[in-house]
Amino acid sequence: MPFAPGHPTWQAARLALGTASALGLARFAYGLLLPAMRADLHWSLGEAGAMNTANGLGYLLGALVTAAVVRRFGTATTFRWGMVLVAVALAATAVSESYPALLAARTVAGAAGAAVFVTGGVIASRLAARAASGAPVTVYFAGAGLGIAVSGVTIPLVADHWRLAWAGLGLAAAVAALVSWTAANVSGKEPPTETGRARVRPLLGVAVAYLLFATGYITYITFLSAYLAEHHASTGQVVLTWAALGLAVVAAPALWSRPTATWPGTRALAVLLGALACGAALPLVAPAPPVILVSAVVYGATFMGVPAAVTTLIRSATPPDGWTATLSAFTIVFAAGQTVGPWLAGLVADHTSTGATVAWTATLCAAAALIAMASGQGPRSAAANRHRRQPG
Repeated sequence: MPFAPGHPTWQAARLALGTASALGLARFAYGLLLPAMRADLHWSLGEAGAMNTANGLGYLLGALVTAAVVRRFGTATTFRWGMVLVAVALAATAVSESYPALLAARTVAGAAGAAVFVTGGVIASRLAARAASGAPVTVYFAGAGLGIAVSGVTIPLVADHWRLAWAGLGLAAAVAALVSWTAANVSGKEPPTETGRARVRPLLGVAVAYLLFATGYITYITFLSAYLAEHHASTGQVVLTWAALGLAVVAAPALWSRPTATWPGTRALAVLLGALACGAALPLVAPAPPVILVSAVVYGATFMGVPAAVTTLIRSATPPDGWTATLSAFTIVFAAGQTVGPWLAGLVADHTSTGATVAWTATLCAAAALIAMASGQGPRSAAANRHRRQPG
């Protein structure tokens, strides 16, 4: 039974509280609170976007140091204490109205979130190797949807009280840290897979596509609530849209586990990026509530499949001793895109409308899909294939 206690997929489901916390709560929930914080603190769209840019900068810094931290403390320990630090940073966001203090809290949340993202991805890859299945990887990344769904159902009801909302997010992250604590081990001892070097060159086209994806996808979810507010959406519509988006992320493994694991080369990545671009573009065709809802569902069903597909490609092209370093390198690329995306899109939107943020996502993800398609099969090293099915 895939979700029986002790099965790798069940362990990955508990581990998925890492992406639920580091991404669903610490990164994406900000989009729900952006309208209330912007109104209360008198921010421009550029200033509001810069708040997520600070989170992205922290994410970049965290990705830069994660490999070294793992060498010093181990994968499981880094994951666990990264989860704790995410919870502390979220709770700290409720303390002050000072723009620099809020930027600092968002930066710390991003740095801790990067450590969780990388180490959780490595652990999920080991679980996938043990299970000879791609399901643990897609399940792990789908955890972000749980955080989005929980945030989408609860935050709009208290969004005007944004301090209370941030305190609640900190509490939820603390619970996630407790529940996922024992899921961070694959075996009784830490596997000796942390000493290899990053191998980016064999996947250079994938890295470029990943950069464009990161720069584009984050803008949609950052400004989604602002876009809905500009179109006079009711609280009920906001709750429905975000809940549907989050639940689509949770359901995504059922759609993408097999293609990600079995389709050759970069085909699954290109299809995911193409579908994401189409979903993001739908509101540009007709900004009616049903169309926006469909857009959110398509976005949710695809966007966390992209990191899962990239992680699977890394497993294929890299021997196990290089997983942490290579995934860290790709997370640095990912973080760089996330850092500049919301700020640049916010500046454009300030001179046009929030619709520009939707067009930004659609355009960059479409370009990423073309690059992924052009990258073809994606090389697989003989060493990686020899080790791929060995437990970490």
